[in-house]
Amino acid sequence: MHTLTSSSVSLLPEVARFLDAGPLGGVIDGRDEQAADGATFETLDPGTGEHLATVAAMGPADVDRAVDAARRAFARSGWATMHPNDRAIWLHRLADEVERRKAIIGQIEALDAGKIEQQAQGDVQSFVDTLRYFNELALNTERRSALPVSGYEAWTTRQPWGACGFIVPWNFPMVLIGWNISPALAAGNTVVIKPAEDTPLSAIYLARLAREIGFPDGVINVVTGLGEIAGAALSRHPGLRRMSFTGSPEVGRMVAEACGRNLVPCKLELGGKGAAVIFDDVNIEETADKLARAITFHTGQVCCDATRWLVHESIFERFVDASVAALQRTKIGYQLDPGAEMGPVVSAKQRERVLGYLERGQRDGARAVLKGGAVDVAGHDGFYVSPALLAGSLENVAAREEIFGPVAFLAPFRDEAQAVELANDTDYGLANSVWSHDPRRASRVAEAMVAGNSWINAHNLFPLGVPYAGVNRSGMGGGVNSVETLFDYWRSQSMVRPTR
Repeated sequence: MHTLTSSSVSLLPEVARFLDAGPLGGVIDGRDEQAADGATFETLDPGTGEHLATVAAMGPADVDRAVDAARRAFARSGWATMHPNDRAIWLHRLADEVERRKAIIGQIEALDAGKIEQQAQGDVQSFVDTLRYFNELALNTERRSALPVSGYEAWTTRQPWGACGFIVPWNFPMVLIGWNISPALAAGNTVVIKPAEDTPLSAIYLARLAREIGFPDGVINVVTGLGEIAGAALSRHPGLRRMSFTGSPEVGRMVAEACGRNLVPCKLELGGKGAAVIFDDVNIEETADKLARAITFHTGQVCCDATRWLVHESIFERFVDASVAALQRTKIGYQLDPGAEMGPVVSAKQRERVLGYLERGQRDGARAVLKGGAVDVAGHDGFYVSPALLAGSLENVAAREEIFGPVAFLAPFRDEAQAVELANDTDYGLANSVWSHDPRRASRVAEAMVAGNSWINAHNLFPLGVPYAGVNRSGMGGGVNSVETLFDYWRSQSMVRPTR
């Protein structure tokens, strides 16, 4: 059985066999495929820094094959034209099988992303729940609508687009694959998934699982490789009919530009620099603990996190003390260790990014109320950092730019108007939260903040059926998790017949 060299943790037999099966390729037209030129890359376990798997580094020729396979499957497999009930059977079967193997896929996800194993299993369950939600939604949505037009019989229908491309990031692979491909598949489209090179394993496993249960070849395809090669080739491919990208604003701009040249509709869910506005009527210790858990969840590698904490001036110092105490209680450890509450960041590059922002922020005048920084975990030479809190001017680089680590920046405010002004003083617009026992004030402030999402007395809430999206630098092209998302993956077609 495969055992990690620097860990006493033995992998599940199915996980060990998956990792030991030689170079892992993409899945194109139902077949495991290596890169056309034989290129590969290595993935590492973020908790140990050790080799995890060798993966095919696919390129433009491989992307061509995957898109061609998706286009053929759309035209010939019957997936797009089958009765919605028949398609629903396949999707429920996939959801059931993923749920049955939640422990296996969760361990793969934990190893690949450095995610606490229990949280990784929660991500797998999120995939299952999302697939079931969109499956039932598509099954019970009327796709034909009559139009009351004098002198004509007129109606519209909703039809699937065709082959859809998806580039997903490394922080929540299974969650974001679920958010993206579930509505597309339920609407009758076929998909090509490009997972991040840091975390490609769960996407490969998912596509193999779909093949195992008998999914039509070419409906779900996965191309593995580097973003600047395989990802770029997918985003500019003229054979796609829709594109979705989740990641940084900088790369999002390039994806949108490439799609624009082909007039391919593009959905972008990008970064954030969310604010938590904390009024003086809160329970200080309870609120500090909840926000501490928010920024340590998946080691702060969450685009919608609250990383600017705006605290009423009358409770500012007490809130700082409570936050420091809450964060110091966080148990940092290897992601498969049952006692760990926060694991590593995904890579050495990401650790250097976080440490670099801590250094730049303090050089720019911020006060380190909790220093944070690199930390050692006994027996594991991985990419660990401890939580940090900075305070000072919101013009500070660490208060304005997305860090993507367990770091928050604190500043005081004097009244409601200033709180809203400070919260909105950002180029981003993904998610904020407001904390107060006054429901009218909380609602008023939540509506005044410019973002796709405002949460009240909680942070990071994603109930299915509620749209989740970004504005400004945080995204465009529609949201996820709601009926509007399903409609994104149907094109509208009008029919008109004269009656006179």
